[in-house]
Amino acid sequence: MQGTKNLTEGPIKKQLFNLALPIMGTSFIQMAYSLTDMAWVGRLGSEAVAAIGAVGILTWMTTSISYLNKVGSEVSVAQSIGAREEEDARAFASHNLTIAFIISLSWGLLLFVLANPVIGLFKLDTEISATAVSYLRIVATGFPFVFLSAACTGIYNAAGLSKIPFYVSGSGLVLNMLLDPLLIFVFQIGTDGAACATWLSEATVLAIFIYYLKKKKRLFGGFPFLVRLQKRHSWRIFQLGLPVALLNSLFAVINLIMARTASVYGGHIGVTAMTASGQIEAIAWNTSQGFSTALSTFVAQNFAARKKERVLGAYHTTLKMTALFGVFCTLLFVFYGSELFSLIIPEKEAYEAGGISLRIDGYSMLFMMLEITMQGLFYGTGRTIPPAIISITFNSLRIPMAIGLTAMGLGVEGVWWAISLSSMMKGIVAFAWFRILQKKIL
Repeated sequence: MQGTKNLTEGPIKKQLFNLALPIMGTSFIQMAYSLTDMAWVGRLGSEAVAAIGAVGILTWMTTSISYLNKVGSEVSVAQSIGAREEEDARAFASHNLTIAFIISLSWGLLLFVLANPVIGLFKLDTEISATAVSYLRIVATGFPFVFLSAACTGIYNAAGLSKIPFYVSGSGLVLNMLLDPLLIFVFQIGTDGAACATWLSEATVLAIFIYYLKKKKRLFGGFPFLVRLQKRHSWRIFQLGLPVALLNSLFAVINLIMARTASVYGGHIGVTAMTASGQIEAIAWNTSQGFSTALSTFVAQNFAARKKERVLGAYHTTLKMTALFGVFCTLLFVFYGSELFSLIIPEKEAYEAGGISLRIDGYSMLFMMLEITMQGLFYGTGRTIPPAIISITFNSLRIPMAIGLTAMGLGVEGVWWAISLSSMMKGIVAFAWFRILQKKIL
């Protein structure tokens, strides 16, 4: 197919690495937007970090919803490529972009209008809440950029061209890193400056994607961005992407509730520790997610081409790589958690609390890698429901676990243990579920 890579032939390890490394880089870049904002805002104090940390959970929810079309693109377009159905690949690409645009407008408007009551859920001080509301309203107007860029990323990943999203997203990050200190400190806009820097960077990323798709790297001979939705293609996209979007959105909602619990037991330091340590953990998450997405794309093409021995080969290779990385992250978080946290927030009370959070979270790193690897395998075969059931079940358990552990006298550390223990259970169950279904699937 025009402009795409064929993943059904050639060396498995080389193809996985060529796919995974740019995807990991893209994930790091997307994570670095929030991390860069938090690092610069951290110089304004822990109250400012608590404000953008609260909004960070909502932007996490936004990213989760955008997975509907990111995963929808990666699987539907990749399977069309594997089956050599170029017309379907074009149709799925257009439908994913159209659906992403409609959802992003609706979601952005909702959070803009309901910013005050939504931020009120965190039970923050009045001044911190006002800062968070202003930050949220600015970033909410940029949600169409986020959703459409996610869909474009999925389309290029499906085509085996994962380097393009990496370069495009990298351009946005460089711009964001330049604008953050300029707007926050030079123009003295504070946290709103960080929001404006993110908005401008995300708009630039989408503009470059449009240029690539329309002029530079025309896939499948070109396709329209917005189309009249057809039932067959729309249903398949929702069938593939909705379970992923729901599980990640519910995950964000649960973390919102957990952040509120952390606020009750640890004040704004508790919220700061949870949100900032979550950004650090995202380094590990995004690395494993890069391999998982590469595995998903590779499996989708080979599964559609009925080359199941290549599917198993890719699975075993990915499992070994993520396991090694999981052990490394465990050692890093357990023994150097406070030092890592202090790089973002130099305030002693904050980095000591964050170090405890990272140490407890570190015990679950290997299991988290296992869960995310299994997700990629399930997604590539078109089975997005099992990972959704696992994630929804055990993430939901975090709330009663946190309540019970804090009531037992662990205080805010009960929240960290609830997160860590549930991650361990998710990895174990995901692995067991696939082994039970393996003969039926492959």
